Amino acid sequence: MPTNAPTAAHSLSDVAASDSTLRRFLHGLPGVDAVGLEARAASLGTRSIKTTAKAYAIDLAISMVDLTTLEGADTPGKVRALGAKAVHPDPTDRTTPATAAVCVYPDMVAAAKEAVAGSSVKVASVATAFPAGRAPIEVKLADVREAVAAGADEIDMVIDRGAFLAGRYMKVYDEITAVKEACGTARLKVIFETGELSTYDNIRRASWLGMLAGADFIKTSTGKVAVNATPANTLLMLEAVRDFRAATGVQVGVKPAGGIRTTKDAVKFLVLVNETVGEDWLDNHWFRFGASSLLNDLLMQRQKLATGRYSGPDYVTVD
Repeated sequence: MPTNAPTAAHSLSDVAASDSTLRRFLHGLPGVDAVGLEARAASLGTRSIKTTAKAYAIDLAISMVDLTTLEGADTPGKVRALGAKAVHPDPTDRTTPATAAVCVYPDMVAAAKEAVAGSSVKVASVATAFPAGRAPIEVKLADVREAVAAGADEIDMVIDRGAFLAGRYMKVYDEITAVKEACGTARLKVIFETGELSTYDNIRRASWLGMLAGADFIKTSTGKVAVNATPANTLLMLEAVRDFRAATGVQVGVKPAGGIRTTKDAVKFLVLVNETVGEDWLDNHWFRFGASSLLNDLLMQRQKLATGRYSGPDYVTVD
């Protein structure tokens, strides 16, 4: 059976023994056929899901949302309202599943924790000088410890993209392992900012680097740059977690974030999951959507299936 990421990948235990062995491993990964990757992602995106299967997919997608607010103008009141929505996304229909988590800055964790108390909803917090990641390691670790001390169940960290692109892989590896230790029992999501990594080969290398360092999840993006989650980069990361589990027995989750706004988009990603890694990942313990506006569209489509009428945005709360 697969295990959570804190267990060392026994078959790859020597890969990070030195900078040279880590570099050799990452650059020895198979190159990505960009045309083939994008064609497969596009092909899977054409699958049509109807009636009961669509209803199931909508509820599954709702349960996988990390309902997110990461703005400088966030207030405790806004975060409490977001938490209430995460627990009961549609107050008029208590059969609507809760979201997986609310995701906030570290100083808002306490308010979020209070808002979701007694529910299944987790509190996730971005950390490590999000979104740029440009800070000394001491500052990044203090950021993580503050969030965990306030009650965060999950930490979403950003890698040092400058170090990665400069080929300083061991620096990135060491930062991830240090953050993982600072997380304690909180699960760690490692954000690559795929839109800044330039190539699919780099995304594959970053995926393996994050998993080798102990990530519980690998995540596409911060949502703060022009190119965020796409079917192609998410497919590539799904292939990476599939191959990592085959090599080590360790299962790692995937979180596409940024730019996923509609039910149609969400269903495309669920098809990618089902066709690439299978049912083991079709659960919010292993797959998440980083989103804010997506939930409202899922709720409107859910209401349409139930009533036959399209309610429109006036019938859902504004985040």
